[in-house]
Amino acid sequence: MPRTERKKSSTGIYHVMLRGINQQQLFEDEEDYLRFLSVLRECKEDSAYKLYAYCLMGNHVHLLLQEGKEPLELIFRRIGSRFVYWYNLKYQRVGHLFQDRYKSEPVETDGYYLTALRYILQNPMKAGLEEVPGTYRWTSYGSYAGEADGLTDPEMAVEMMGGQEHLLAYLAERNEDQLLDVSERKAGLTDEQAKATMKRVSGCENASTFQAISSKRQKELLSEMLKNGVSVRQASRMTGVPKTTVARCSK
Repeated sequence: MPRTERKKSSTGIYHVMLRGINQQQLFEDEEDYLRFLSVLRECKEDSAYKLYAYCLMGNHVHLLLQEGKEPLELIFRRIGSRFVYWYNLKYQRVGHLFQDRYKSEPVETDGYYLTALRYILQNPMKAGLEEVPGTYRWTSYGSYAGEADGLTDPEMAVEMMGGQEHLLAYLAERNEDQLLDVSERKAGLTDEQAKATMKRVSGCENASTFQAISSKRQKELLSEMLKNGVSVRQASRMTGVPKTTVARCSK
């Protein structure tokens, strides 16, 4: 079936989500997170976009940005190619890392802009990674709390809300907002526990090392991981093996 045409924003502002292929982990360690932020800085200079918010999760990324001199498609071609080239060299892998088509929503009004901003910055809290916004390291919340990061452009939201104090109060409000999302059932193990289980069972720390194992052995290890409480989704993300294949290992 032909792809649905991407909706264009009259303001040039979009809420964008990038996902790992087969929900694979994008960030295995601190260096990976830092490299992605570095790529955002490099591409921002090239494309002249404004970045209003970011949140880097294990297997997906949320961004709120406004096109500059280049369109959205070219911006994300730059971001994807630079990060994946570096990532593949580091982990000695080949092929795609991101899901082939990023998701995007046009942001046309001030109200939706603020909703998207809060949603992105609260993403770790809703995932159970922090109690209040700002304690999870890999978001741009700090730039709204006065900690300039040289990457985020906080001025517009501060002006919309009539000052930093009002904005921070808004960003801390509990809500049921559902925008672009990664639908996922909560697993019995946390992702950190699942990752530790994978290392203990297989000796592998990431998808690249796991994929170097023979197919037969992969299935044996996946079966053992599932028996130890790792969910099908978690196993798929961490190993890069499609969910349908992982699910068959539970039988």
